[in-house]
Amino acid sequence: MPVILISYLVIINIVSFSMFYADKQKAKKHLWRIPESTLIISALIGGSFGAFAAMKLFRHKTKHAKFYILIPVFMVLHIFIIVTGIIGIVR
Repeated sequence: MPVILISYLVIINIVSFSMFYADKQKAKKHLWRIPESTLIISALIGGSFGAFAAMKLFRHKTKHAKFYILIPVFMVLHIFIIVTGIIGIVR
């Protein structure tokens, strides 16, 4: 996998993780929240592993069906894309 792609995946997962953490902290303090659509989009564009880790670690959004269904689906999709990309490079 190209270094730029690996860098992107690392950065987007850190960003996604951080967004879930920030939203959890804001929820505790009853402050303005990060829109759910923003959290889902961050997971969709490559941050699914960071989102999943934050959901489990901070117990955030774990009772919302759209999160506990979509985030694992995105993870499977991202694994598929990564694996097919690696297979394509190896051939």
